[in-house]
Formats: sequence, C-alpha cells, structure tokens
Amino acid sequence: MAKNIMIQGTMSNAGKSLLTAALCRIFKQDGYRVAPFKSQNMALNSFITADGKEMGRAQVVQAEAAGKAPDVRMNPILLKPTTDTGSQVIVNGIVQGNMDAVTYYKCRPDYIPAVLKAYHSLAAENDIIVIEGAGSPAEINLKEQDIVNMGLAAMVDAPVLLVGDIDRGGVFAQLYGTVSLLEPEEKDRVKGIIINKFRGDQSILEPGLKQLEQLCGISVAGVIPYVHVDIDEEDSLEERFRRGAERKLIDIAVIRFPRISNFTDFSPFELYENVSVCYITKVADLAQPDIIFLPGTKSTIADLQWLRQSGLEAAIKKSAAAGNLVFGVCGGYQMLGRTLSDPEQVEAAGVIEISGMGLLEMDTIFQCEKVQTQTRGVFNGIDGILSVLNGKAYEGYEIHMGRSRKKESPLTGAGTVYGSYIHGIFDAPDVSSAVLKAVCIQKGIDFTSLGTFDMHEYKERQYEMLADAVRNGLNMGFIYRVLNREV
Repeated sequence: MAKNIMIQGTMSNAGKSLLTAALCRIFKQDGYRVAPFKSQNMALNSFITADGKEMGRAQVVQAEAAGKAPDVRMNPILLKPTTDTGSQVIVNGIVQGNMDAVTYYKCRPDYIPAVLKAYHSLAAENDIIVIEGAGSPAEINLKEQDIVNMGLAAMVDAPVLLVGDIDRGGVFAQLYGTVSLLEPEEKDRVKGIIINKFRGDQSILEPGLKQLEQLCGISVAGVIPYVHVDIDEEDSLEERFRRGAERKLIDIAVIRFPRISNFTDFSPFELYENVSVCYITKVADLAQPDIIFLPGTKSTIADLQWLRQSGLEAAIKKSAAAGNLVFGVCGGYQMLGRTLSDPEQVEAAGVIEISGMGLLEMDTIFQCEKVQTQTRGVFNGIDGILSVLNGKAYEGYEIHMGRSRKKESPLTGAGTVYGSYIHGIFDAPDVSSAVLKAVCIQKGIDFTSLGTFDMHEYKERQYEMLADAVRNGLNMGFIYRVLNREV
C-alpha cells in the first residue's frame, strides 16, 4: 500500500489545492508513482473522465501534476451547490440527487465505504497518495461526522501538514488557533506547519516561526513564497474576477452568472498577451466586446432570469445584432434558444417553461438523468464567422441535465451566434486560435499581434515552476521523514 501525507488548511483558499498539486509533481520528479485524493469536494467546476464519471477539476489539475489521467477515485464525493443551502450530491462520479445541508450531513457517514474503497484502490496502485482536506479541521460544529479532514486522516492513518495563508494577514493566529481547537489525538497527527504565500525577507519572519513552534509544539516545515503561476485551482475564480478591466486588441466578455460553472472553458483565451478576458455582472461594464461568452451554470433558468433582470440579455442581443460574436457553452447555450422547459422541476426554480433569448432555433427540456460523457470529433457544416472551424478536431466533455432539440452538430449556430454543450471545446490550440483569427479578420487585425502559445507545454512549465518554488520553500528532508513516519 502507498504511503500518504495530508494537506489541511486553516481556512478555504489557504493554498491546499496548489500545495497538493506541487507535492504531486515533486514526488513524480523524484521517481514515485503518486496520485492526489480528496474525499469530498464542493465545487461547480467539474470534469468528466474517460469512463463518463464526474469529478472536481481541482483533482484533475493535481492528476495532471502527478502525470496521471484524471480518475474519479481521486474525488469520490463531489457536491455541486444548487442553492445557498443545498447541493447536487455525486458519489463515485454518479448523481445521487439533490440534498439540503442538514440531510447531507446526516447521510454523510453512509458514504464512508465509498470513500475508503476509492482511497484503498488508489493506494494499491501508487507509491504515495497526497490527500487534500477541505476548509478547516477546526470547524468544531462539523467535526463529529467529518470525512474530509481529521476524520479521514484517522481512517487512513495519514500524517498532516497544516498550511496557513500569510497574505491575508493573521497567519500566526490562524495556525495557533486551529491547533488549539484540535483534540489531543488530532493535534498529534499534525507533524508540520507551513506558512504559504509569503512576500518579503524571511529573516524578519524567523522570530515568529520559533515562537509558533514553541506555542504549538509542532515544527515549521517551510515557508512558501507567493508563487505567480497560471494553474487553475478551486478558489481561483474570485482572483479572475478581480483582474483589471483593461481592454486589449481583442476584448472578450464572459457573463458572470451567479451560479457560474466551468469557468476554465475560457482559459485558453487568457494566455494571449493582447486579448482581454473580463467577467461581467452589469451592463455598465460590458463596453463593446468583440466576443461575448455565456458560460455554464448550475441553475440555467434562475441565471437566465438574472440575465434578463440585469439588462444584460438586451445588451447581448444588441451586440449580436451589431455583428459581434456571441457563444454559449452548456447552460449559456441553452439560454440562447427559444424555450427552456422543466416539467419535472429538475432545476427546482419553480418554473415549468420560460422563453429563451431566441437567438438560436432550438428548444431545451430538462430531464432527471444527467448526460456525462467525453466527446471528440471534427467540426463540419458550420456557417458564418466560425466556418473557419470546419475540418478542425475538437474534444471535451458534456455535463448537463437538459436536452436541446435541433442539436445537429457539436457546435450549433450561424452568422455570429453559436453554442455548444462541450466543455473544453476551446482547449485545442487550433480551435481557440481559429476563433480569434475569425475575429481578427472581421476587425482588420493581424492575428500574430495577439501572441501564440502551446497549451500542453505552457501547463507543464507552470507545474514545474510551482514544484520548484515549493521544493525550495519546504524542508523536503523533513517532508520525507513525515512520509516515512520518522517524525
């Protein structure tokens, strides 16, 4: 069986996901077979594996860092929020239904066998498992039936590294307070403390580190600098939203739905130096974009109502009428049609039928059974500005409850309005570049002025940069002693 090590944090966004990915890459560099594991993930950003199972994208990123194909065993429980108090529950990649928080909390112990089966199956095939916790292990109101932090650590006998985010301030209080709220047997599991996202002269930090070790009785395993890498992580959405709104040669607006999902679909466009990608919530910020993307959403009908009430629907229609490119993916694609029907109340929005934006000749009906599949092929039969895609290969995955009539190809549309159910449809360099080339021709801009990239090479370079920074910040000798139960 594999050795294991677990990363827990003082809070959400302390850096657990990226640190897990970094350790996966470091152990891979050192010659080990390694896999990530997160028993329970709550996220709207998900992925479909080769066998049609749904899992969180954070573990997909970690799998890439480990040099492994994404496997649903790496994330046996995925919660996709549908409301402020409820989520769609997915176990082993299959939808179990929608539950409110209280119901799920009561049912959570029933999922322990699935979690342990997935973990032990992975452990039998690898040398090291790097486990990621969720939120904080010091949520004292949730500890009784915990299956993702100290509860899981006990079940699989994992030593823990506790990470705190110094960039937010108060890191010593974060770490000391978390350790103080742990039970004695939980505290015994914490073998090292990590300060994450540090900027500045570490010598100034040293006195505090020594005092922290004395107060907690736990060694500091390292100080990791604030790393500037472009790697999709669980909590990176807000960072994207905070980016400056400077408009560049090609301006792309992504509609920021309240329940936006799979925002990574548009990452390929962010890598062009002279392309701006801005996330928009109000008409005043829309300006005059060259492309408007309507992304996926966990609640299509509710977010369509929001789009209508915000005035963005009218603005999008006006932009399309002016000849600008409008493209919907999954839920955004459904909104572009004539009608959306939910006779079985799959979306729980209280609406049986609602009119769509009427920009595509199709109708969507929501059904209880979710479509979950990977797909690939070659574009054909596309008219209008994106006819340049004909003959180019695409691949991606579908996750949706709705079925749209008159869906004749992987990409539907003509003129300047298009839509597709395929997440990741722009990932192939030939596809994203073809879309930009079409817009460049329309605007009279030289495509080469945008800059180009190789997605695979770019991702690998980012993982290597992350691993180098973390390796230099951590005491890797100490980490290996923890892994070998010598600490």
